[in-house]
Amino acid sequence: MVFEASEYADRLRRVRARMARQGIDLLVESDPANMFYLSGYDGWSFYIPQAVILPAGEEEPLWIGRGLDINGARLTSWLKRENILAYPEDLFERADRHPMQFFAAEIERRGWGRGTIGIARDCQAMTARSRDALMAALPNARFKDGDGIVNWERLVKSPAELAYMRDAARITERLMDAFFQSVRPGVRECDAAAIVQKVATEGTPEFSGDYPASIPFFACGPNAATTHLTWSARRFGANETAILQASGVRLRYHAPMARTMQLGKPPAKLVEMDKIVRAGMDETMAAAKPGAACEEVEAVWRAVLARHGLTKESRIAYPVGIGYPPDWGERTASFRPGDRTVLAPDMTFHLFLGMWMEDWGFAISETIRITARGAEALASVPRALRVEH
Repeated sequence: MVFEASEYADRLRRVRARMARQGIDLLVESDPANMFYLSGYDGWSFYIPQAVILPAGEEEPLWIGRGLDINGARLTSWLKRENILAYPEDLFERADRHPMQFFAAEIERRGWGRGTIGIARDCQAMTARSRDALMAALPNARFKDGDGIVNWERLVKSPAELAYMRDAARITERLMDAFFQSVRPGVRECDAAAIVQKVATEGTPEFSGDYPASIPFFACGPNAATTHLTWSARRFGANETAILQASGVRLRYHAPMARTMQLGKPPAKLVEMDKIVRAGMDETMAAAKPGAACEEVEAVWRAVLARHGLTKESRIAYPVGIGYPPDWGERTASFRPGDRTVLAPDMTFHLFLGMWMEDWGFAISETIRITARGAEALASVPRALRVEH
């Protein structure tokens, strides 16, 4: 198991308490990060119907998935073998039947089919067809939205989770160094990306890396004004900006980071933006203390920008930890206006201060942990614009 049994027991206790507050008797959880959080199951099977089913009582959760993945569940999950179930293969990818019919039959068999069932509406792994099939097969149940029940319990990290995130940060440091060393005029973007991904996979001499929930984002040359583009076969130019956003991963725990480098002499506007954003990072991290609301921390960043006649509308931070494709965010609190979520010790966020202008950009980010004195950066990589002449 990735964690001690006591940690999983505490997670179940807290999630069940939230279920009770929302009047939910049974939770059907298909988000792969939440499945991992509850059961330990770790497999690339989130493209098909699967779920952890958590009853409100003391019964152990169930894992239900495809038969091809049942041995993977037995190897990675802490659940008893009798609570790891596979639906028949002839239900998979059929127009006239659906795996959720098996889920419903198992729920009925265990006497859970007349309660209130929580099921996500905003979950990429729970398709509309899966949701409809489950609801149709359980006519005596009541259904409520189950969005965010597990996600919000993931917001504060345990000491063991923080240890894995610190390991991930060590990998992040190595892949950022690989980025700085590999980006040179004449080198293809894809070749630099290959080096970064190799380092992310091999990890450190002490522990291996893992695949990230999001691929490394390269915003280079003409794409430096963008956020979510990837590499190409284009060769780096002699005088251009290159931005990387990437994350080391340790046992599904992430520590993302963004850094900016300049090949050749940096233009004055980039030098100035470097100073502004780094000052904003310092002030924002200092303000991110327990008791502060997310929107109050974001307001500090806005004030820094206002001093220089700048604005930024998008959020500047979101929580991170466990991640599966296509996203390493936890989809709960954000540093943005209107978010009154109160910060608490050991919450972790990806604080991303990117400024994307009309045809150029600059970005730095940190994975931060909330402490009593402000935010702590988990990785240690110089934030200043990296210049390679």
